[in-house]
Amino acid sequence: MKFTSLLANRWLALLHDIAWIPVALFVGYWVRFNLDVIPSIYWEGFIQFLIAAVIFQTVCFWYFGLYRGIWRFASIPDIFRIIKAIIVGVSLTVLCMFFLYRLENIPRSILVLYPVFLFLGISAPRLLYRWFKDQRIYMNQPPAHKQALIVGAGHAGNMLVREILRTNEFLPVGFVDDDAHKKGREIHGVRVLNSIENIQAVLEKYEIDVVIICIRNISAGVMRSILRACSNQKIECLTIPSLTEVNDDNVDISRLRNIKLEDLLGRESIKLDDQSLHNFIDGECVLVTGAGGSIGSELCRQTLEYAPKKLILLEQNEFNLYTISKDLKKHEIHGATDIIPLLRDVRDLSAIEEVFSRYRPNVVLHAAAYKHVPIIEDNIIEGVKTNIFGTKMLAELAAKYSVDKFVMVSTDKAVNPTSMMGTTKRTAEIFCQALDAKTSTQFITTRFGNVIDSTGSVVPLFREQIQKGGPVTVTHKDISRYFMSIPEAVSLILQAASMGEGGEIFVLDMGKPVKIYDLARQMIRLSGYDPDHDIGIEFIGLRPGEKLHEELFHESEDYTGTKHPKILLAESRKVDWDSFALQLDDVLHACEQRKTDIVIELLKTMIPEYVASQPVSVDDIIEDSTRNIIH
Repeated sequence: MKFTSLLANRWLALLHDIAWIPVALFVGYWVRFNLDVIPSIYWEGFIQFLIAAVIFQTVCFWYFGLYRGIWRFASIPDIFRIIKAIIVGVSLTVLCMFFLYRLENIPRSILVLYPVFLFLGISAPRLLYRWFKDQRIYMNQPPAHKQALIVGAGHAGNMLVREILRTNEFLPVGFVDDDAHKKGREIHGVRVLNSIENIQAVLEKYEIDVVIICIRNISAGVMRSILRACSNQKIECLTIPSLTEVNDDNVDISRLRNIKLEDLLGRESIKLDDQSLHNFIDGECVLVTGAGGSIGSELCRQTLEYAPKKLILLEQNEFNLYTISKDLKKHEIHGATDIIPLLRDVRDLSAIEEVFSRYRPNVVLHAAAYKHVPIIEDNIIEGVKTNIFGTKMLAELAAKYSVDKFVMVSTDKAVNPTSMMGTTKRTAEIFCQALDAKTSTQFITTRFGNVIDSTGSVVPLFREQIQKGGPVTVTHKDISRYFMSIPEAVSLILQAASMGEGGEIFVLDMGKPVKIYDLARQMIRLSGYDPDHDIGIEFIGLRPGEKLHEELFHESEDYTGTKHPKILLAESRKVDWDSFALQLDDVLHACEQRKTDIVIELLKTMIPEYVASQPVSVDDIIEDSTRNIIH
C-alpha cells in the first residue's frame, strides 16, 4: 500500500511538471508580446515547439531524477537537478526545431523566456510546499526549552540554525561573530547581535540558557574567554566537534558536546604520514606491553588501524586486559588482525620469553611502567624492578629474538630527574641506547610530558575533587606541566617509531607548558562553577620528587628537528657499557636484598644529574606569594 502511494505521488509530480510546459511556453509568448494577444502567424510555431518540448522535457525530467526526492524535503540538490533537466531538455527541443523547421516563426526571446518560466513553475511549488509543511510543524510543536546564542555566523552556524529551526530543539536568540560586516544582518531570520569579544555584554542583555560554539578552528584563547563569560552568568556552553573528531563538515544537534579540557589547551591538530605508518605496521606482529594502561590501550587502538597481522596485548592487570581486549575485538572491520590478550608481568623472565619464543614479534611497543612519582618515592625497589629491570629484560629478549624495532615510551621526568620515577626511566633510556649499538634490533625512545586524563594524573583528581564540591588541591601556584591528549601522544609515538633507525631519543613537541593553577580554574569553570566563589583552590606544597617545572631536554643534549614538525631528536650521550652493566648488577643485587639506601646511592652514581627535590611547604608558598605582592 505504501509503495503504491509513493508511485502515485511520483506520477502526480510528473504530470504537474508536464502541465507547466505549455503554461511556461504560453507565458513566455505573452511576455514577448507585451502581455497582449499573440499574433496568429506565431501559433503554428508555438504548437510545433510545444510538441517537441513535451517529448524531450518529459524524458529529461525522469532521467535527471526529479522524482527521487520528496517535495516535503525539497532542497538545493533538487533545484540543481531541475536546472540540469531544463537546460538539456530545452537544448534538445531547440536542436530538433532547428533541423525540422529552421526555428521559423519562433521568436528568439522565447528561447530565454520559456526555460525561465518553466524553472519557476516547477521549483516554486516544491519550495512552497516544504515551507508550508515546516510552518505547520513549527506551529504544532511546543515552544523550545532553551534559548541559544550561537557563536559564529559562518557556514557551520548557518547549518546549525537551520537544523535548530527544523527540530525546535532550541530557540535561537542571535549570533555573535567577529566579522564586522555581519553585525546587524540576519541568517534565517536570526540576527548577528555583536562581536565575540563582547559576548559578556550580550549574555547580560539577553536571556540566554545555552551558548553554542559553531567555529571548528576556534583558538583556545577565544574558547577560554567564552567559557569564562558563560561561567560568570551560570550558562551552559556547548560546541560542535572539531574536524579531527569527525570526517565531514555536517552540523547536527546530536553531535553537540560539552567543552573538553583539550579544547582549552590550544593544541594544533597533527598530520601523520600514514604511508610510513602502514609500512611500519601493516602485516607485522606487534607486541604492546602495558596494553591496558592509558597510553598502552591507545597504542593498541591506533596500531590496529594499520592492520598488523597479530596484535599481542601484554598486561598484568586482569581487568584492564579484559577491558582493552573487549574494546578491540568488537571492531569487526579489523577481523584480519589476530588479537592475543596475555596476562603477564614484564618482570617474569620465563613468562615473557615464552611470548617472544612463541609469537616472534617484529615490533615491541613498551609502555609498561610505574609512573606515579609520590608512590614510587615510597616504593623505590618496586619502581626500579619494573622500570629498569623489566625494561632491561624485555630489551634483551627483543635482541635475542631479532625483533626489528623496540620502542620505549619514556617521560620528560627523565630529564634532570628529581624523583626516583624519572631516574629509573632515564636509566632505562641509557640502557636501550647502549644496547642498540650492540645488536641488530633498532632501539628507539620517545619522550614526552603529561597526557590529559591518563590514569593517576592531575586531571582525574581535579575532576573527582570538583564533583565532591572541592576544594581542588594544587601543590604550588607556579607549578607548570606540559600536556597533550592521549591520542595525540600515541600518534606521535608511532610516527617517531616509524622514522627511527635505532639509538634515537625522539622528543615530542609539547607546545607551551600549562600552569596547574590555571588548569584547575579552567576545570572548575568547565564544570559550571566559579573558581572565585563556588569551589576554592587549596595549595598543599610540593610532594617528594616533584619539580616546579618540567624539562624535555638535558642541558648536554643537543637536539635537532626531524621531517615531522612535532617531533625533535635529542642527541644521545655515550656511556661506558661495561661500567654501566656492572653498576646495573649492583643495583639488582641491592634490590634483591631490599636495601633501598644502597639502590638510591648507586642510581645517583649512574645518573649524576639526579638531584632529589625538596618538598615545599604550604607556609613557603604563602610566604613566596606575600613577598611577590610586597615587591
